Amino acid sequence: MLAPWLELPGVADLVGELSEAAGLDLVEHGTRSDADTIRDTAVAQPLIVASGLVALTALLDGRDAAPLVGATAGHSVGELTAAAVAGVLTPVDAVRLVAARARAMAGAAALEETGMSAVVGGDPEEVLAAIESAGAAPANVNGGGQVVAAGDLDSLRRLSEAPPAKARVIPLQVAGAFHTRFMAPAVDEFRSATHAVTAAAPSLPWLSDLDGEPMPADGEAILERLVGQVVAPVRWDLVQDGLRERGVTALVELAPAGVLTGLARRTLPGVTTIAVKTPDDLDAAYQILSQERS
Repeated sequence: MLAPWLELPGVADLVGELSEAAGLDLVEHGTRSDADTIRDTAVAQPLIVASGLVALTALLDGRDAAPLVGATAGHSVGELTAAAVAGVLTPVDAVRLVAARARAMAGAAALEETGMSAVVGGDPEEVLAAIESAGAAPANVNGGGQVVAAGDLDSLRRLSEAPPAKARVIPLQVAGAFHTRFMAPAVDEFRSATHAVTAAAPSLPWLSDLDGEPMPADGEAILERLVGQVVAPVRWDLVQDGLRERGVTALVELAPAGVLTGLARRTLPGVTTIAVKTPDDLDAAYQILSQERS
């Protein structure tokens, strides 16, 4: 996922800085590590955020985001990428925090066998009721007919055996029940890591995963919301509602990209979308940003 980006001038140096912040060899994991290795939460989260930051840096090419970007948001771990877009955290601090978050969540996931399953289709209220009835929790409410349930393996089995009407239950290859009570052991560890960074006020609107509302202007309050997000469901449906209310007309999804633009095509009709997957997508993405903000 990083191989094509490393061919750009300056990216190798940036990834080196981010690797040092993460305590991981992101070049190795982003070019040669196998799927089982990067599926490890402690590796996957820093790699995802680093990829987004590399794409962001290449897209801005020394320009400030604020004149080009009307609003930003990030799904789950993507909130650390959004923090850099909004100028709240430096890229190095964003990766430093996501590495701490990932280690804490991996430790929590190792305490008990848990997992996650996507529930696609069905009536939204019936889907939520079925998840609750099975003993699981709605960890991601994504909109577009997609909810991700999380819980212990028995609850996910019950959900699979009694799916909501007109819905499919698809097990996900993840390490644990993220964004649920099962992540509670990670909270204090991650909160301690936030004390080592300084967060600025956002330079542009940043919609929170917790409720789709703009992040507060206070950096410390933002960090506490990021801590709380570890055990709270991702309300991407509310984020998309917030984008619609702001009159957003175009969305650029940073690497590794594709999932969120797919959701947007189903829930935000008429909004132009582009997924920045490789450097080949940069020119089209910048053209959209410059046109929309001109």
